[in-house]
Amino acid sequence: MTSVADVQRAVESLWPAATAEDWDAVGLVAGDPVDEVRRVLLAVDAVEATAAEAIARGADLLLVHHPLLLRGATSVAATTPAGRVITRLVRERVALLAAHTNADAVDRGTSGELASMLGLQGATPIVVNRVDDAKGLGRVGDLPEPVALGDLVRTLAGLLPPVAGGVRAAGDPARRVRRVAICGGAGDSLLRERAVADADVYITSDLRHHPASDARERHAAGEGPALVDVSHWASESLWLRPAAEQLSAALPGVEVVVSETRTDPWDFAVPQEEHAWH
Repeated sequence: MTSVADVQRAVESLWPAATAEDWDAVGLVAGDPVDEVRRVLLAVDAVEATAAEAIARGADLLLVHHPLLLRGATSVAATTPAGRVITRLVRERVALLAAHTNADAVDRGTSGELASMLGLQGATPIVVNRVDDAKGLGRVGDLPEPVALGDLVRTLAGLLPPVAGGVRAAGDPARRVRRVAICGGAGDSLLRERAVADADVYITSDLRHHPASDARERHAAGEGPALVDVSHWASESLWLRPAAEQLSAALPGVEVVVSETRTDPWDFAVPQEEHAWH
């Protein structure tokens, strides 16, 4: 029998908790370590839709990328979104486990997987992990040949699962780029890192107005990279399939499946006509 504790040990061997960032909250969120696990569902987020999917697909454990209680909580009553998820999973004896920045830091993590899909050569972390200098957040490397920024953005749009917000970019679409920095998920905190500043283009998510505006102005002045803003969920969803492959190899006899639920928070976008500014 494979138990929740066995899955925890496999997750720890693949994505050690010690390599998570100090502010992170990874590991077992809910569930009994002695319960049997025959099927695991992987998802980016623990929300009501993925909880329902886990139950419908007969999963005994839901492994997610984003910790449900990252910001802390004083209650998990079913009157809150997180409480409803936990209550539903506990009622159905579905354990909840999270692997977040510890899963970002590895070569087949969120950034590493996208770097591989783009064919980046010599990819290394943007920020080296504090306990393992072979791992770290983000990746930076070189494309095999320079390409126009617009072509790179179109390539990204084809690699990532489609979402309402699409893929946005700041920079001259005809400008040739080769050195690429990537941070899957929210990455404007890395904008000032030397590896990002020296890149031709920086691909990340959740770029806030003021940091993005500042970076755009610096790029226009010949300093720093062009920017590409992709969906947070879409970029991190790339981790799910390699993670499922690795977890399946570590847990023979346990079925590991990837969620079919898209948890990008936006449902639709309305194209706007361009108007002349006066």
